[in-house]
Amino acid sequence: MANLKEIQRQIKSVSNTQKTTRAMKLVSTAKLRRAKELAERSKVFAQKLNEVISEISTRIQCQKIGGIENRACAVIDNPQMIDLIFVTADKGLCGGFNFQTIKAVKKLMAQYKDDKVKVRLRGVGKKGVEFFTFNEVEMLDEVRDLSSKPDMNRAAEFIQSSMQDYMDGKIDGVTLVYNGFKNALVQELHITQVLPISVSCDEEAMPSSTLEIEAEDEEKMLNSLISKYVEYNMYYALIDSVAAEHSARMQAMDAATNNAKDLVKSLKVKFNKARQGSITTELIEIISGVESMK
Repeated sequence: MANLKEIQRQIKSVSNTQKTTRAMKLVSTAKLRRAKELAERSKVFAQKLNEVISEISTRIQCQKIGGIENRACAVIDNPQMIDLIFVTADKGLCGGFNFQTIKAVKKLMAQYKDDKVKVRLRGVGKKGVEFFTFNEVEMLDEVRDLSSKPDMNRAAEFIQSSMQDYMDGKIDGVTLVYNGFKNALVQELHITQVLPISVSCDEEAMPSSTLEIEAEDEEKMLNSLISKYVEYNMYYALIDSVAAEHSARMQAMDAATNNAKDLVKSLKVKFNKARQGSITTELIEIISGVESMK
């Protein structure tokens, strides 16, 4: 009888877990719908902004337009120090979503170490920050409540110091690592070199447009545009990451719900077999007792 009660307790516990995971899946599905819409709208602007910045950088560096020089458009062959910025979630229960980003960051840090490049690590998201803190990896800067609630002003403030240090020559690059949204079933890891802006001097690949770059435009306007480019890349990474997070959690909770359902079925079969065994044992004992009284 004690065994039957234990199985009943397990069935009740797993059933309650199944209800929780099902509810979390529904919540993530609703949040994903909103985050996906925002990510898709923001992606168009991010792509166009990146195209414009890339074209300006390429034409300045390769065609030497107007004698303009800007460190953001420079080609740095032997970097000495870079800022590595990662974005993870503030919460777990989303499968391997956070670990994929952490794994990529660890791999990049090892590569930079082999190349004798110093890394300043900066993190967004509680899970990633806690991992590197626990493993005693020094972090220059961290924020734990931004990835779940992306905000343009806070994103700009967070990456501003890296951008300023790059423009002042204190570091030689800024790289952004995050897990982004591809579709409802797939997340896509992004490793983006934000600064310096990638330049290709291939004449055939050279962008052709009516965009005019004059020396009179000079640094003020160019720096303003570059600043917006860097800040928006940070903000878009947060938007893209939160959409991917809800997608990953939706899948994880769906799998957990299905597993709980299968486990309940298995436990019910086990319970029925145990109950039948118990009844059979009781009948044998009754029959044996009657026979012994004859």
